[in-house]
Amino acid sequence: MMRSMYSAVSGLKTHQTRMDVIGNNIANVNTVAFKSSSVTFSDILYQTTSNASGANATTGTGGVNAKQIGLGTTAAATKVSITSAGASETTGNPFDIRLTDKNSTNFFIVNNGSENVFTRSGSFYVDGSGNLCMSSTGYTVMGWQVDETTGEIRKDTVSALRIMQEKNLTSAPEATTQATIAGVLDENDTDVKNDAGRVMNLNFYDNLGYQYTAKFAIKSTGTDGKYTVELTSVLDSNNKNIIADLDKQQIAQIFGNYNANATLGQYGLTKDYTYDNADKAYVDSTGKKFKQSTTDPTVFEEQGNQTNKVSITDIFSGITTTIANNVKNNTNNYKVAFDAQTGHATLTGEQTSYDLEFDTSSGKFKSIGGENPSVMLNMGALSSGLINNNGNFQNITVDFSQCLNYENGGKSTIGADAGATDGKTGKGRKLGAMTGISIDTSGRIYGTYDNGNTELLGQIAVAQFSNASGLEKVGESCYRTTLNSGEFDGIGVEISADGSSMTTGELEMSNVDLSSEFTSMITTQRGFQANSRVITTSDTLLEELVNLKR
Repeated sequence: MMRSMYSAVSGLKTHQTRMDVIGNNIANVNTVAFKSSSVTFSDILYQTTSNASGANATTGTGGVNAKQIGLGTTAAATKVSITSAGASETTGNPFDIRLTDKNSTNFFIVNNGSENVFTRSGSFYVDGSGNLCMSSTGYTVMGWQVDETTGEIRKDTVSALRIMQEKNLTSAPEATTQATIAGVLDENDTDVKNDAGRVMNLNFYDNLGYQYTAKFAIKSTGTDGKYTVELTSVLDSNNKNIIADLDKQQIAQIFGNYNANATLGQYGLTKDYTYDNADKAYVDSTGKKFKQSTTDPTVFEEQGNQTNKVSITDIFSGITTTIANNVKNNTNNYKVAFDAQTGHATLTGEQTSYDLEFDTSSGKFKSIGGENPSVMLNMGALSSGLINNNGNFQNITVDFSQCLNYENGGKSTIGADAGATDGKTGKGRKLGAMTGISIDTSGRIYGTYDNGNTELLGQIAVAQFSNASGLEKVGESCYRTTLNSGEFDGIGVEISADGSSMTTGELEMSNVDLSSEFTSMITTQRGFQANSRVITTSDTLLEELVNLKR
């Protein structure tokens, strides 16, 4: 038999192998993150019919090269173009992730139930158990978990990223620990001058995420730049005042300084009454004289006709029915006294408040309760015996440094907000329900919640190999380590360590170049055709050899 026939047969086989590879490349032209392959040929065995000889100085003849006849070709290697990234495809799906390599080729680590394998296909979804998985195979994506003591990523042996597990569906509530009082307080504001004062509401949360409203009242003292601030109520979510049963001394444990006999107000006469200094009586417009009843301090009786009575609210401007009832019932030790010379009334009683003082020259805040810039709303006192021992409340530092004492057309804008001046620190939060998940460029997975929290849920780890081309394809867009690829250490690396990154909403496309594949297909076809011609020509030669016998 002729050697050329067997050489041509090997040529047919190797070109068929190359065509198989080309066909596979073209078949996967739209496969996510597919890496194209190419075949390298090499010659094989040579038959030496004459060895080489050296030059002979004696005879003066030169050397002769060896005579060798090749016996065909073989597929020397199938090379995967694994380090060449495909183009990006925008999907808009937040769980579609494209790897962008800087210095090393990165791979996602996924687990098929028995071992870790590696893939560039970042088409993921969250399964019914809350695991981040490959959408094509269901293989779980591996990464690092969050250390519950520090809240940071613990870079240990990779494990399945169960990002939608039960504990991640909610974000723990936070108690309010800071508050800010800000805005303009106008001394001509009628609210500041009345009994109720200028009311401010502070909405805050306890440790369990329940919301409460602390109501404060700012009242004028009659002295420029000086006011009082008192806590009037703390309402729960059912609008129940939880400090309604506390007296002024007990409220002082929460907010304010207690004064057993504070001057609460001074009141002049209404336009319908005058004061008779000689008779120590109050005279109405008809000339009738009234003196305070001996049985009811809020009632005045006509001299000579005690059945004709008027209320203290009719004689004195500013004394309301509420004040009159408190005096009558001795609520909070309310008492009223009258100036013998002017007849004006002075109201005294228990008071729990802080003194709020402004610089009269600039209108800027000066002090609160003698302190600068803040006082404490000791809500913790409610958890230590005043109401319960559950420990639900945290003390709140209330900062008054942002309030001002300016003329504002008789309108005050002063108000209370939870949180420090930055609007975030110590603000407190209710229990949060998960509203979304995001993945940053370093693979960190964050959950967002309806209470404003953003929490770290885990991080996607990647694998890098010293010889990525040495990985073995195992199908389903996955690879397995081999002796020539380098081993996986079980921990992985952070993708941003060498400047690489992850991009969400995009996928890596196949890196198959159709123009190159079609060109290779043409040369492969011609190579196969030429080898087939060698076989037919060899057959013709053999036929001539057989015909020599005729």
